[in-house]
Amino acid sequence: MTLPDVDALVFDVFGTVVDWRSGVVRDGRRLGEAKELDVDWAAFADAWREEYQPSLARVRRGEIPWRNLDALHRESLERLLDRFDVDELTDGETEHLNRVWHRLDPWPDAVPGLNRLRSDFLVAPLSNGHVRLLTNMAKRAGIPWDLILSAELSGHYKPDEEAYLTAVDLLDLRPEEVVMVAAHERDLEASREAGLRTAYVHRPSEWGPERADEVERPDESAYDVVAEDVVDLAERLGSGPVA
Repeated sequence: MTLPDVDALVFDVFGTVVDWRSGVVRDGRRLGEAKELDVDWAAFADAWREEYQPSLARVRRGEIPWRNLDALHRESLERLLDRFDVDELTDGETEHLNRVWHRLDPWPDAVPGLNRLRSDFLVAPLSNGHVRLLTNMAKRAGIPWDLILSAELSGHYKPDEEAYLTAVDLLDLRPEEVVMVAAHERDLEASREAGLRTAYVHRPSEWGPERADEVERPDESAYDVVAEDVVDLAERLGSGPVA
C-alpha cells in the first residue's frame, strides 16, 4: 500500500505510541511500597486517565485559561488523592507522581516501527502533551522523533482543528501530505475533517488486558490505513527494515 504525496506522519502518543496505563501503575506501586499505601493502582490509573478529556474540554470551552498538561494532570491528581484517601505524600512526592507521564514506556513495536518509517517519512508526535513532556519522554525511552510537535504550539487541544493545522503549517506541507496516526477514532475523525490522511493503529490493551475485548478494530475501509501496530503500519506503507 502507498499513500501518494505523503511526506510526514504525526502520531498521537498516549495509548498509541506509549503504554500510559502500565507506566502509571508501575510508578504508583513503587510509591505505594515505599509509603505503605493501600491503593488499587490500576483503578487509580484508569480514574486519572478518565479525568483527561474533561480537563481538556474545560480549556477548549474557555472555562479556564490555557495551561499545559502537567498543570491539568496535577489538578486531577489532587482530586484523586483525596478520592483514594491518600494523604501521606509530600509535595515533592506528589509532583514526582504527577510527572510519571514524562516517564512512560513505548509499546514494544513503537520504536522499531518508527525507525522503519523514518527511512521514508518525517515522523513526529502530535500530542496534547506539551513540548517539554514529549521531549523528556523521548529522551528517556529512545523514541526516534525527527522533531517534536504538540498541541501546545497552537494553543488548542485536540480535537480542535487548530491543533492539526498548526502542525501542518509548521511542517510546511499541505494537510493531504500529512498522515495522522492514532489508536483513537475521535482523533482520526477530527484530523480527517481538517484535511489530513488517517492511519489507525489497534491498541486493544490500552486500558488493560482485561478490557481488550471492548476495543473493536475498525473496518479496513474506515481510514486510509488500518494497522495492527506501528511495525505493521511501516509494512503497509512500504517502509522496509532499517539496514
